[in-house]
Amino acid sequence: MKRLSRFVSGLAVIVCFMFSPTPGTPAENIVVAYSGVSGFQGPLWAFAELGLFPKYNLNPEIVLISGGTQSMQALLSGSIQFALASATPPISIRFQGGNVVIVAAALNKFPYSLVAQKEIDHPSKLTGKKIGIVNFGGSNELAVVLALKEWGIPRQSVTLLRSGDTAGRLIALSNRALDATLLSMPYTIEAKKLGFNVLAHMGDMQTSFPMTVVAVNRSFLEKKRPVVKQFLAGYSEAIYRLMQSKELGNRIYRKYLKQEDARILEATYEDIAGKFSFPPRINQEGLRNAAELAAKGGATARGDFNIHQFVDETVIDELEREGFFEGLRKK
Repeated sequence: MKRLSRFVSGLAVIVCFMFSPTPGTPAENIVVAYSGVSGFQGPLWAFAELGLFPKYNLNPEIVLISGGTQSMQALLSGSIQFALASATPPISIRFQGGNVVIVAAALNKFPYSLVAQKEIDHPSKLTGKKIGIVNFGGSNELAVVLALKEWGIPRQSVTLLRSGDTAGRLIALSNRALDATLLSMPYTIEAKKLGFNVLAHMGDMQTSFPMTVVAVNRSFLEKKRPVVKQFLAGYSEAIYRLMQSKELGNRIYRKYLKQEDARILEATYEDIAGKFSFPPRINQEGLRNAAELAAKGGATARGDFNIHQFVDETVIDELEREGFFEGLRKK
């Protein structure tokens, strides 16, 4: 670990010594699950590539669990300790009585672009058109609905079609089976090369949605709070360092997205890096959007909506009081 004397403020020095493992203290074994391979997983990859797990005395096993329900069940069973997913799965489980809580949010924006046929060069021209989404009840559908609302376009004026994965939707767009769809990087670049119009980058719109949150079992938070703090400190440092370094971002995305095209790597970084949240707090409006989506998907609310039944930011609060985030900024 780099010596902590590089920190500018004395407070920051004290904070970082708190995370220095005591000689002979074994690293905490943790299992971290993530939901998919995309640019918004950059902070997790940076966490590993920068050697931050050992710095914060953690020994991780990182696993891919595609389904949100499966990752939440794994949290509840104790087979994983941290789940990185959208806010919808932990909210759905919480509605159903599951003891899962969100402790941080790395990304509070949709990482999509709405791409349309060449002749559709303005959102108003979407009226009467077919828009492809991954599935109903997911963040894709919500992104389109919120975008239409922001543009003042009635939901009933378009047809949403379940159209499968990203590659399949791009093919459907090329075959004119769809008039528009949501794409993420690097497919957005490919769509532009093919002459399609990018009507909007969803991350630049007013709509919010917690696309990447950190969820834990509430009992784990209570019993192993120092471990949660170590993880959130390291994850926060990874977010900050990724946001500050295009070189780091390009290197990470080249490795994990298996992409060699320098233009695509740079565009991917530019598209997502500035949208991460630091400190990684959850956007409350976005949380309500996620809760509405979860309720629409069949989850049953128990009592009135209360952010504290879904979110516990006391560890983030503690790090902020101790000057941890300010210390990172001053390094």
